[in-house]
This record gives sequence, C-alpha cells and structure tokens, in this order.
Amino acid sequence: MGETKVLVLHPEDNVAVALTDLRKGEKIRVVKNGRVIELVLKSDVPFGHKVALEDIPKCGYVVKYGNPIGRAKVRIQRGEHVHVRNLESTYVRDRVCRDE
Repeated sequence: MGETKVLVLHPEDNVAVALTDLRKGEKIRVVKNGRVIELVLKSDVPFGHKVALEDIPKCGYVVKYGNPIGRAKVRIQRGEHVHVRNLESTYVRDRVCRDE
C-alpha cells in the first residue's frame, strides 16, 4: 500500500495526523476501521498537524483520540488541513459556535 503518511489515532476520529509534511494535491491512503480511505489533499499539511478525513460542517465537532477537541469555525472539507484558522476550542469564551 506504500508509505504510511498519516495516522488515525482512534476509530471514531474524523481527522488523521500527518507523519510527514504533506502537499496540496497529493493523494494519500488512510486505513480507518479496516477500511481504506483515499484522499486528495486540499491544502498543505505540515508534519504533526491534522487532516480532515471527512467533510466537517460549520460548528461540527473535530474528533481526535475519540473525543471532541473543538468545533469547526467554517466548513472543513475532506482532505483539508485542520488548524486554528478553522478550528476553535470549546474552552474559550468568545466562540463562533455556541451551544443552543
């Protein structure tokens, strides 16, 4: 299957961690729950950063380690870099996404 470039840390995660610098347009394969997911990267993803495995709607939860680590400030597309510009912590006061 080739070089492993990303790692899914928990079966419920909707992001994977880059094991190397990844480039926009690069095609990668991810194994999640025994299933191979093929992605075309929508943006560069630096080593150690997250890439979305599926579309995450605005205010949808970003799940890593099997737990929500924040919410999407904007819609995050499958294959896109997930970082502070599009992810907000649920621990801060001034948030884009508020619980009803």
